[in-house]
Amino acid sequence: MTQKRAFVTGITGQDGYYLTRLLLEKGYDVRGIVRRTSSMSRRRIDQLKDEMPDCADRITMQYGDVTDAAGLIRIIMELEPDEIYNLAAQSHVRVSFDKPAYTQAANTDGCLNLLEAVRLLNQRKPVRFYQASTSEMFGGLPETVPQSEKTPFHPRSPYATAKVAAFHHTMNYREAYGLFACNGILFNHESPMRGENFVTRKITLAAARIKEGLQSGIALGNIDAQRDWGYAADYVEGMWMMLQHDEPEDFVLATGEAHTVREFLQEAFSRVGLDYQDYLSIDSHYFRPTEVELLCGDARKAREVLGWEPKTSFSELVQLMVDHDCELARQERAFHDLGRPAQAT
Repeated sequence: MTQKRAFVTGITGQDGYYLTRLLLEKGYDVRGIVRRTSSMSRRRIDQLKDEMPDCADRITMQYGDVTDAAGLIRIIMELEPDEIYNLAAQSHVRVSFDKPAYTQAANTDGCLNLLEAVRLLNQRKPVRFYQASTSEMFGGLPETVPQSEKTPFHPRSPYATAKVAAFHHTMNYREAYGLFACNGILFNHESPMRGENFVTRKITLAAARIKEGLQSGIALGNIDAQRDWGYAADYVEGMWMMLQHDEPEDFVLATGEAHTVREFLQEAFSRVGLDYQDYLSIDSHYFRPTEVELLCGDARKAREVLGWEPKTSFSELVQLMVDHDCELARQERAFHDLGRPAQAT
């Protein structure tokens, strides 16, 4: 049997780590691109190679950028992948208000550039395309909860608006050119690999560092916002399943449970025996100009058509993240202690 080849943009991010791990376990050859910068972060992929040394030779990285249409088309035409997963994005919602033009270029134009490359390659050989869409496209209005594939979009940030455009580009290329192109509308999914500037990881790191005496408090914005949080490792399996389906379709992936940021705080700080109220301050800087109050997904279609189910509960997810960050905090504490002068006896 010929080994399948997957091309992954955003391979150095959280989802890139878990998706690459899954694909390697399934025998794929995985190719990814990374932007050339003065300080490149390949920490997650380097960790993955250490965790799966027998598979390290099946991960190939090269320089590339989804905003470079000509370069992207050249790479894809040379690699001739069987599957393409577009995970690349400016993915921080709050940052998108400060950098709307860049968000548009990365999240919309990048998707369009990939679709054009897929269209050209598809004339030579079949290729399947996955576009990472987001629950933020729905806007979280009370009358649209829970949200499914049939829920109208009401984007409330430059990030969400750019993702809506990419969603429609993907759907249009599927209908106009007969491409196997899918949108995965994923609700919030977290893990120990989540970036430290995202609220969930900010909370779990703070709980761990406060417990170890390395941090005195945590500042957040709207802690009453509700989100449908799942585990990233479960969700990348759904991505893969979409591209194994007989027909290209769009799917929501979600747990169907909504929890407030306050609940996440409570769960995380309780795990280390602390009361979050003793350490929390509210900072208006972290509020969005237009807030999304409630996102909760209806993943019945994914369950019925793909057989996909989230395996990790909210409590299990928070515990997984806190336990990971507690180990990091203990290592940091030990490092600090090594440099501290011995106390007089």
